[in-house]
Amino acid sequence: MSRILEGVRVLDLTQFLAGPHATLLLAGMGAEVIRIDNPKTGDTLSGSPLYFGAGGPSFEKRDETDLGIAFLKRSRAKKSITLDLKSPEGRALFLRLVEKADVVVENFSVGVTERLGIDWPRLREVNPRLVYCSLTGYGSTGPDRERRGYDVTTQAMAGLMSVTGHPGGPPTKAGSPLADTISAGFAFAGVLGALLHREKSGEGQWVDVSMVDVLFSLLFDEPYDCYRTLGLEERQGNRVLRFSPLNTFKTSDGWAVICCGTDAMWRGICRVIGREDLGEHPDWGRMSWRVAHNNEVEKLVAGWTGSMSTADVVERLSHAGVVASPVHTIDDLLAWPHLQARGMIQPVEHPALGMLQGLRAAGFPLKFSGAETGYEGSAVPSGTHNLEIFTELLGLSEQDLEDLSARAVI
Repeated sequence: MSRILEGVRVLDLTQFLAGPHATLLLAGMGAEVIRIDNPKTGDTLSGSPLYFGAGGPSFEKRDETDLGIAFLKRSRAKKSITLDLKSPEGRALFLRLVEKADVVVENFSVGVTERLGIDWPRLREVNPRLVYCSLTGYGSTGPDRERRGYDVTTQAMAGLMSVTGHPGGPPTKAGSPLADTISAGFAFAGVLGALLHREKSGEGQWVDVSMVDVLFSLLFDEPYDCYRTLGLEERQGNRVLRFSPLNTFKTSDGWAVICCGTDAMWRGICRVIGREDLGEHPDWGRMSWRVAHNNEVEKLVAGWTGSMSTADVVERLSHAGVVASPVHTIDDLLAWPHLQARGMIQPVEHPALGMLQGLRAAGFPLKFSGAETGYEGSAVPSGTHNLEIFTELLGLSEQDLEDLSARAVI
């Protein structure tokens, strides 16, 4: 089958996680992604711990095979060239690449692209059909646009940390860098939307993605601005205040999640735990009463789950029509036949060592009935594709490349 973005060329000026994950998703849909690294410093990920090489995982680099695990995962299926965008010659070469590109993705701090002369207004003059995506902590407009942000600081600024954790406990970040990865997904969607718009109009455009905007848009579906009026804590642990019971419950050998989304599910729980009298009870039988008296409800359910195995809890509740699941560990996930069948657990390829034993990465998460997806090829060192891109795409000679390399332009 064909790949949806086959023939789409992406110039990747990103670093760290949010930007590289966005371009990884584009590569997974078939785009030709060309990573552009600084010839003096290389990429930002291959030299960052944790590492994986011939000796397995490590905190420190032990030999030349040790590469950053983030690099091995996030740079899959991408080409790489080196180019000094601060030099006049490097910038001129970049503009020539822009003429032949469909998409540019960057996550520089606000103001950097203007200083380099590669911002949207300038590149639009070079290629009016270009889709230009900026992915920053706070967006390209607004009074805080120049504030620098990492995943954890944008989780804090967007309010996610304030509502994560248990009542009375400290603000807590999500277990994984959600601000980066969710924002990458929004950038991916924005680029796809802009490419569709270009097919209709013939014109490119600028996609401005703010990590804080993205998190806030997801967070504020919940009526947190009403919590204080109702006397509720902002941090509710694993609860969702529209349903009861909905929480994690200790079992005899681990944890189970029980999600009671309807009164019919509550009646199913009551049958399983031997309390049919509460299923149609004028108080207990109503979701609104259970939400308001959640502690009593959870105490009742926890008294039942504590003597049962996780597997038994999940099986009995699922059979009764109640949504329930175990809490999977990473080992559980890697052994889960469902993820394996979906192609979501993939081996990681090392550019020198080949397929690695003991390191895996996520597969491409979208499946299509009429198109192929996935990540083809390992992460590659900076400049691996200099010869291909500069000679075949831009028409430079090998002598030109030697001269540019000697002067650290590439």
